[in-house]
Amino acid sequence: MTKYRVLFHLDEGSNFRLKLALSNIENLLTDLGEGEVSVELVVNGAGVKLFVTETCPVPNRIKKLVNCGVVFAICENSLAANNLGRDFLLDTVEFVTSGVGELVKKQAEGWVYIKP
Repeated sequence: MTKYRVLFHLDEGSNFRLKLALSNIENLLTDLGEGEVSVELVVNGAGVKLFVTETCPVPNRIKKLVNCGVVFAICENSLAANNLGRDFLLDTVEFVTSGVGELVKKQAEGWVYIKP
């Protein structure tokens, strides 16, 4: 079990916010060590649009973080609200029924919440 558990949250369709969140995650992994921290980025609202395969601004960066163990949890409710199906998104992401529900569950388990 890892020593630290950190939950990042992205609910905006802004390339700047996505890149900021990824930088925060990369810096955290460098500082604490990949084996010492579990990281999940919960994406809901307009943020889900940033993970569409054809238009994602940083797919290689996301793939690299997935290979480091970072989980990208995409809200299915937000996909439906944005008329997107799972098949439109990067194949490296995972899905949760409700982004807000995922945030509540993880925080109840003691995960640290960060919204860049």
